[in-house]
Amino acid sequence: MDKFKLNKREKSWVLYDVANSAFTLIVTATIPIYFRGLTENAGLSPSLSSSLWASVTAAAVLILAVFSPILGAMADYQNMKKKLFGFFLCLSLLGVFAFSLTRNWLLFLSLFLIARLGFAACNIFYDSMLIDVTTDERMDMISTYGYAWGYIGSCIPFTIGILLILTTPFGLSPMTATQVSFLITIIWWLVLSIPLFKNVKQSYFLEPRKDFISHSFHRLLHTFQKLKREKGLLFYVIGYFFYIDGVYTIISMATTYGGEVGIDDTAMILALLLTQFIAFPCSIYSGKLAEKFGTFKMIKLFIVMYIVICLFGFQLSKEWEFWALAVFVGICQGGIQALSRSQFGKMIPKEESSEYFGFFDIFGKFADFFGPLIVAVCAYFLNSSRYGILALIFLFLIGILFLSKSEKMMEEHK
Repeated sequence: MDKFKLNKREKSWVLYDVANSAFTLIVTATIPIYFRGLTENAGLSPSLSSSLWASVTAAAVLILAVFSPILGAMADYQNMKKKLFGFFLCLSLLGVFAFSLTRNWLLFLSLFLIARLGFAACNIFYDSMLIDVTTDERMDMISTYGYAWGYIGSCIPFTIGILLILTTPFGLSPMTATQVSFLITIIWWLVLSIPLFKNVKQSYFLEPRKDFISHSFHRLLHTFQKLKREKGLLFYVIGYFFYIDGVYTIISMATTYGGEVGIDDTAMILALLLTQFIAFPCSIYSGKLAEKFGTFKMIKLFIVMYIVICLFGFQLSKEWEFWALAVFVGICQGGIQALSRSQFGKMIPKEESSEYFGFFDIFGKFADFFGPLIVAVCAYFLNSSRYGILALIFLFLIGILFLSKSEKMMEEHK
């Protein structure tokens, strides 16, 4: 095979990243702004709105963090991975459709919680499918391609939605135009998911058994014991927990924080759109750099860059600073996520990939819970999210420490 040519399975897997990244983009950009508009109409303060949004984000990831290893273990049996993936895809699409039709902030939050849970559950099975579609040697490249094309492809439905919001054609109000943009995202997400269902098969699996549910719980305990023994892998997921906490928090809280410090909504959305375009080539190039310098070294470089982002974000007050921050985030956002995923994929047994990615997801989801919670507490008690952004630096420092320990132990065992 040509080194840079993707086969049908790899293309279909990458295409789903294009599909679901459309939802990720509106969660980062338009949904928080829309929610803030709903709360303002209801008379809630900006700081309370930020606290509510961060709290629900934390609740969503906490719920799934509890169930992700169980779901992952169940998905490892023959033909189960795509069945579970399909169920949660339907749940997330229905959730988005439902919250697109309401302007009650409390109902909106409840329906968003359902959509967020379905979306995150899908990613457990999707990430583990990386094992099924490619080889260890190509894993960094395919993983970065997924994020890269996801960033650029998701801009298409997002741009259509933004044009609707800014131009409000056919007599649409900005609120109604925003709701229509959510519906466009559903269609995009659904249509581009079809190739994955058609072309990707579960190549690695455990033989089916009648007691697969109870056996899944037994396997979870066994895997947890193995993780404790395999220190290199354990240190890796602990380090991942801390540094990805900061990454996810910056992604999920960007527009909420920008709105709190007075950045114009339109400027924030356009800046985040710029992030997507910058992330496209940078994500692909990070895969090539990982091949040359090593995956661990590239992840650590991105962590250092995120520490700089936190320092810069703490003092942010001007619109041009938000644009500069968007550029810097775009350089490292896709690379750190893609390389973290592929490095883990190379370290685990293939037949139990979903279960291991379920554990991986626990660390990621608890991280996504802890970071927004820090920001929510700071926003509530200090009436500002600035100190929450600054506190993320400690998470990045702990992350790079454990990552270095993992790299050292993996080198010793070669």
